[in-house]
Amino acid sequence: MKKLPIDFYRRSNVLQIARELLGKIVVTKWNGIVTSGRIVEVEAYNGIVDKASHAFGGRRTKRNDVMYAEGGAAYIYLCYGIHHLFNVVTNNKDIPHAILIRGVEPIEGIEEMLKRTAKKKFDNTLTKGPGNVSKALGLHTQQTGDSLLSDYLFIADDEQQYKRIEIATSPRIGVDYAREDALLPYRFYIKGNPFVSGKPK
Repeated sequence: MKKLPIDFYRRSNVLQIARELLGKIVVTKWNGIVTSGRIVEVEAYNGIVDKASHAFGGRRTKRNDVMYAEGGAAYIYLCYGIHHLFNVVTNNKDIPHAILIRGVEPIEGIEEMLKRTAKKKFDNTLTKGPGNVSKALGLHTQQTGDSLLSDYLFIADDEQQYKRIEIATSPRIGVDYAREDALLPYRFYIKGNPFVSGKPK
């Protein structure tokens, strides 16, 4: 298993990168405790031209400033004042592309994930949905801006690949405010995987 190189993130096609993240492994290591999961669901956000993006129209705030950084950083923001959502920043400086990690299949550290999420038994709700992903992996807004090539937070490749027929696309979830852009097929997921969150209406 090898960390994804920085060049993986610093490409221009956010949809291609999002699709290629499927099957990769998110790894965290906090206080010597390792947790990891295989990515099975993502959503792409296409910068200033995408009405669903935090950076639509060139909007730049203290919260989303990391989206304008070089690709290969974490963008973790608080949603509804409750959920910490983990995004992967891509492309080059000042091009605010990002990919939301919506679902992962747990691999390592499941007992620790159960403690973090206050769950008593392991089932697909552990890392199904972006809020659960961050909670199980111990990700918080304090890590926003951190490098995805660090020793405590990174994405790795163990050479497992999904066949094209196993990958589905759909509109993103919960972005009705984006009007016509809410219909764009920017969500990618593994068909039939129990850790994929609910399908949009």
